[in-house]
Amino acid sequence: MAYLKYFFLFVLFVVAVGSCTDPVQNVDWAEYLGGPDRNHYTTLDQIDASNVNRLQIAWQYNTGDSGDFQCNPIVIDGVLYGISAASNVFAVNAETGEQLWRFVPDETRRFLKNRGVTYWEDGEDRRILCSYDEWLYALDAETGVPVSDFGQDGRVSLKTGLGQEEAIKDKYLMSRTPGAIFEDLIIMPTVMMEGTGSAPGFIQAFNVRTGELAWVFYTIPFEGQLGFDTWPADVHTKGMVGGANNWTGMAVDTERGIVYAPTGSAGQDFFGGGRKGENLFANTLLALDARTGERIWHYQLVRHDIWDRDLPSPPNLMTIEKDGKKIDVVTQMTKNGHIFVFDRDTGEPVYPIEDMEVPASPVADEEAWPTQPVPATLKSISRLNIDASELNTYSPDYDSLKQVYDSANKGFYMPFSDVPTFIVPGLNGGAEWGGAAADPEGILYVNSNEVPWVVTLRENTELSDVSLGQSVYVQSCSSCHRVERSGSPSSGFPSLIGLKDNMQKPELREVITKGKGMMPGFPHLTDKELDALMAYLFDEEVQEDEQAPNKNMYELVEPWTIKGYSKFLDRHGNPGITPPWGSLTAVDLNTGEQKWQIPLGESRGYEGPEGSATGTENYGGPLVTENGLLFIAASNDSKIRAFDKQNGNLLWEGDLPTSGFATPSTYMVDGVQYLVIACGGSRLGAEKGDVIVAFRLGEE
Repeated sequence: MAYLKYFFLFVLFVVAVGSCTDPVQNVDWAEYLGGPDRNHYTTLDQIDASNVNRLQIAWQYNTGDSGDFQCNPIVIDGVLYGISAASNVFAVNAETGEQLWRFVPDETRRFLKNRGVTYWEDGEDRRILCSYDEWLYALDAETGVPVSDFGQDGRVSLKTGLGQEEAIKDKYLMSRTPGAIFEDLIIMPTVMMEGTGSAPGFIQAFNVRTGELAWVFYTIPFEGQLGFDTWPADVHTKGMVGGANNWTGMAVDTERGIVYAPTGSAGQDFFGGGRKGENLFANTLLALDARTGERIWHYQLVRHDIWDRDLPSPPNLMTIEKDGKKIDVVTQMTKNGHIFVFDRDTGEPVYPIEDMEVPASPVADEEAWPTQPVPATLKSISRLNIDASELNTYSPDYDSLKQVYDSANKGFYMPFSDVPTFIVPGLNGGAEWGGAAADPEGILYVNSNEVPWVVTLRENTELSDVSLGQSVYVQSCSSCHRVERSGSPSSGFPSLIGLKDNMQKPELREVITKGKGMMPGFPHLTDKELDALMAYLFDEEVQEDEQAPNKNMYELVEPWTIKGYSKFLDRHGNPGITPPWGSLTAVDLNTGEQKWQIPLGESRGYEGPEGSATGTENYGGPLVTENGLLFIAASNDSKIRAFDKQNGNLLWEGDLPTSGFATPSTYMVDGVQYLVIACGGSRLGAEKGDVIVAFRLGEE
């Protein structure tokens, strides 16, 4: 017996020593939104419901570029990689926040918005793929130096597969979302202008090693291709229509070799008289062979989009159990707040979809499609119609809000016209680019908005004879700042009246060409157009300019265009409808039922019913953990929160230096789990920021 006693003591000693000498665990956040399935999901469990209230800031990293900072950082082998508001790529020590390197693609900072970078490796060859302007770069992951044998000096143009160089060279195009990796390919999202004559949104795959174009899928088909008959026959030769792009990012089923790519609307956004038809493959969920780009199946979720109803986020790849059968599915959120669920292999709807009759256009030159697909049983996570009883009676501007509401056209999928039209959710959604989190239990977690917008079109005949500067302004600026330059300050679009009293010409020129905050840059404008635009904005046009005919690149070829849009807000910036204005919802896709829905965020200074939770407009997505937590920032109250994923109960909230309009990441280094969020503020009234904030557990 004594022998056995000493034997067991020896075994315990060996086990103890072995546990002390085991390598410390590192767990990466290796891809945008956590993985190729885009599920924002982790199995890390060091942070749990019992200790989440002990989270404290471990480190902060200032990028030096305050602005709309939407990055979801990735973490590889203890190094965090991200991209700043000015598209500078950085690598920092994921334990300390100490900068290791920084890549500056352009010494002149341009705030183009970017949501992250992509990592690829093959043995010792480790690369960071990132984008700036029209360029896709490959950087050495160790040094941040461009890889010389990728394209030309480490970069390739994202215009490569879009058509003849002469036809495309002056068209604006860039990427804001990390590409999707499959084997040695990177499949790239793109963003372009959304008016008449914009670049086409063809989906392109590039070889990660060489930068060579591997394949192109034509989202606006050519003659002889499926879908060509859903457009006018001259859709390509006339050069009016572009877009139909994937800008949100894609999900990849690495086992099946399928990339699932949602697309946006065709240009121009709000009038489709020049592109009559269903417009396949705009507003479509595409399943493509990831090696060749060949179409496997598709489902168009908005036909002939004239509401800017882009598919706003990457899809989620999930496995659900429905009617006793496990099904691999792909789910797609929409700006309407709808959830569509399809069989990953066949594209067959897992939950029924019905064709709903929708209103005809009040505009004679428009042909709105008479029906739209709508989930028959899955409830929308946002309100789709607002009646008068849902106007905010606690607002100090209730009477004027009601007057606007009463005089506007209303209705689900109501086409726009010269009469102001009420649309809810507003043009940003509903669900938006932050996307949804999903766990292996088949539950989808998604944040959404319920902020109505009011949209108005105008006839182009109103501007048949204008100056070059006014024409450039109307086509490039008026949709946000309004034709009369009054702006919509409550929506974040300032008035430009009296601009010369507040800004110098060199500063204005830089803002126009490079962008700032929420405003994109317009680098495609020629010097002549820039000079004319600034003369118009500074009220310095001379008589000859005012009478100049409109013969510039923005020739008014469409009979209707956007006059302006604004959020339906009161003087305090609160929506003119009853709360909630922002929500967080859990949907059980095994049953099709919503598990819970709660307001997300809290509006400061709202004087509604005592104890009422308002929720706020929100941007950036959630992160879900295997052990029951749901983390999200996204709101404009400079908080990051943890909820119980089973019931939506708030477990913890932490203060941020400014609002984090981004999706959090989590990882483990040296046995410690970290939670990180990019905090850039800059929208919804939040202060500007440039900070990556990392949290870890503090002492008990």
